[in-house]
Amino acid sequence: MRIRYIILVLCIGFLFGQYRDIPDVVTKVATSAANWLKLETSARAIGMGGSFVASGRGVAGIPYNPSSIGFIEKREAYFSAVNYLAGIQHGVFTFGTKISPSDFAGFHIFYLNSGKMAVTNEYYPDGTGEDFSVISMAVRGTYARRLTDRLKVGASLNYIRDQIYEAGMQTVSFDLGSNFDTGIYGVILGMSITNFGPEVQYNGESLHITVPDTIDVDERVSKITDKFPLPLVFRLGIENEVMGPNSVFMKNSVHSLRVSIDGIKPSDYNVYGGIGLEYGWQEVAFVRGGMHLNHDTAGLSLGGGLNLRLGRMALAVDYAFVDYDVLNITHQVAIGLQF
Repeated sequence: MRIRYIILVLCIGFLFGQYRDIPDVVTKVATSAANWLKLETSARAIGMGGSFVASGRGVAGIPYNPSSIGFIEKREAYFSAVNYLAGIQHGVFTFGTKISPSDFAGFHIFYLNSGKMAVTNEYYPDGTGEDFSVISMAVRGTYARRLTDRLKVGASLNYIRDQIYEAGMQTVSFDLGSNFDTGIYGVILGMSITNFGPEVQYNGESLHITVPDTIDVDERVSKITDKFPLPLVFRLGIENEVMGPNSVFMKNSVHSLRVSIDGIKPSDYNVYGGIGLEYGWQEVAFVRGGMHLNHDTAGLSLGGGLNLRLGRMALAVDYAFVDYDVLNITHQVAIGLQF
């Protein structure tokens, strides 16, 4: 018994002796590179609070879930542009096609420009008179397949490039996703994992420093940057058509109401989520609303859309905005074409 008491006292003393070195909350926030890969790019998704892993339909859903192109009827093109925070602008162009009754292919291009910023250093903290911009780009090639009439799976191979002044990085990654109609009270289950790839490292001319030949015979030394992982993101979500032509609760050929809920776990951030609603009238006009849950800045989002038939083609115009609290409100417009 005496030995047990001694061991217990030692364990308690060790625990409290180390406790002061343990922070109250340990997270991995800001431990990855290329965080722009987590930006929301679909106006419909943004209007629904970012809950899109199960609700994605067509090429606009590729960054959320590559299996979303399994809903394409023939061919689709999609374009969006955003005036983001602090003068940052980004946009996407996407195309997808049905290549067989069960096979689909597409590509997705994301482009971001930070706008001009002043070059500074330790000698000129207010600027050297030179400007630079951060240019970021991701190109995704996507393939999806309908395994059954209720299950779709997809994958994307991504080329990622980031240029900051005269330094940059480039790498490849891939995404995986699925969309499954459970057949249980109309519940659709979506799941995806995105940005799975190697660690990245920045290099370039701006990391080289000129030094006297007494230090280095080449009169140049180079700074070596650390390697950082990409922001791996896991999404799990559900969608249900509470009212509409396919609803198991309230059949209605004119009005529809969809509810969508996502849980999102990035590798470099806390778990957060999104919940969204979409009301539709005759599949022509839509009103959307959503809320980002446990997000540090994003909150309420609203949006709307129109689907117009133009002969054999269909034109979709979507709009959304998000309240980023102390940062700003962002607006996004997107245009989709089915042909």
